Amino acid sequence: MIQEKTLECDDISDEEKLSKIEELVGKIIDEYDDKESNLIQILHRVQGIYGFLPLNIQKFISEKIDIPLSRVSGVISFYSFFSTKPRGKNIIRICLGTACYVRGGEKIVDKLKEVLKVGVGETTPDRKFSFEVMRCIGACGLAPAIMVNDKVYEQVTPEKVENILNKY
Repeated sequence: MIQEKTLECDDISDEEKLSKIEELVGKIIDEYDDKESNLIQILHRVQGIYGFLPLNIQKFISEKIDIPLSRVSGVISFYSFFSTKPRGKNIIRICLGTACYVRGGEKIVDKLKEVLKVGVGETTPDRKFSFEVMRCIGACGLAPAIMVNDKVYEQVTPEKVENILNKY
């Protein structure tokens, strides 16, 4: 099985990088018997290697699986966990569902904008953090909540934000 995060964006030249990525992506696709029905799993694994799913990689996957590019792009645009632009090493998701919003979620957003010096949907220049808003992360009882990668932080206040970020 191909290891995740095996290729950083700055490891090698663009031409070499694309060739290496296509080789790795090809190996991932070849691990699946029913390639089309495993498209989501393939996309997850490819994004795990490259960090996002640029158009040239989408085209390669489309050709390798022999499905229309529009289908690959449609799946990527439908699911919020896929990205077509570079993302940070750590993904911060702020819940702005009803419970989190009412209990101060917007203040958390404002504090993150201040600390990270980027807006919602952006990535810090050092690519350490990407910053997104979600409608619900399922922690309504202990709102407001944020998620960093797969870890949920509950009852977050603006004062707790920097301590949370310092863990990453």
